[in-house]
Amino acid sequence: MELSFGLKTTPMHVPYADIQRVWLEADEVPQLRDAWLWDHFLPLVGPKDGDVLEGWTLLTALAAQTTRLRLGLLVTSNRIRPPAVLGKIASTLDVISGGRLIMGLGAGGTHQPAGTGGIPGPNPAVAEYAAYGLTLVPPGEGVDRLRETIEILRGMWTQDVFDFHGRYYTLEENRNEPKPIQRPGPPLLIGGWGNRMMRLIAEYADIWNIAGPPHNDFDVLTDRVRRLDAECARIGRDPGTISRSLQQIVSYDDPASTRAIVHRAAGLGFDHIVLSLPRPYPERAVRWLVREIIEPVEEAAA
Repeated sequence: MELSFGLKTTPMHVPYADIQRVWLEADEVPQLRDAWLWDHFLPLVGPKDGDVLEGWTLLTALAAQTTRLRLGLLVTSNRIRPPAVLGKIASTLDVISGGRLIMGLGAGGTHQPAGTGGIPGPNPAVAEYAAYGLTLVPPGEGVDRLRETIEILRGMWTQDVFDFHGRYYTLEENRNEPKPIQRPGPPLLIGGWGNRMMRLIAEYADIWNIAGPPHNDFDVLTDRVRRLDAECARIGRDPGTISRSLQQIVSYDDPASTRAIVHRAAGLGFDHIVLSLPRPYPERAVRWLVREIIEPVEEAAA
């Protein structure tokens, strides 16, 4: 199994210039295949104030300045933008980037108990959605809405004129030009871990992403891998057609611990690792990442 790597810079409590610096450095480093942002409007951890840059706007700026990296949001909230608007945004960015977009999607903010997804404390989406006039929905409805969004994206990206009549969304004579450069559309990454999400992932995803320790320990990861395999078997899909991606926070102080997690994840069948850089980003952070994490992992696997 070939292991590929990406990096993630969360645009929270960090200036644009620092994110730009990391991405431009990463674009020159062939060991990194892709780079990622997130889709939040308020900080999830730390001080409640400070810079938080909007994900798709920032991604467009970085797409225009890079030439090689695949790129996307890990992940786009399905609760923030109407699906057809999101489809137009994604089509435009795929054109601007020369066909480098990976369409990262998640259900978005839902009514979840404290600690869900490994994030300690109250559900951070509650304050974020209230501050921006957004509405939380039950988890099951969030998955159903995401399913309709995926169908809308597929239709917009492949059909000249597209109608859609779902439970939550309706489109009449949608026209979306230009279409994405990638045909039939950008690869679809879906992030999630719940049982209904795993069913959706088996049906639609090109890539499945889940957060690693400390958010989800290896007992959880093992269980979710088995669940995905079972869902693929249920619908007759080869589970090997879904890339398995792990998002992992990097330790600057103890890179060996990060390497150990990557090794163990690879043994579980994960073939793509997104290395999330803590803020602030050191100078030449990408070279450090290659030297301390990626190259030792690749050498050990050779």
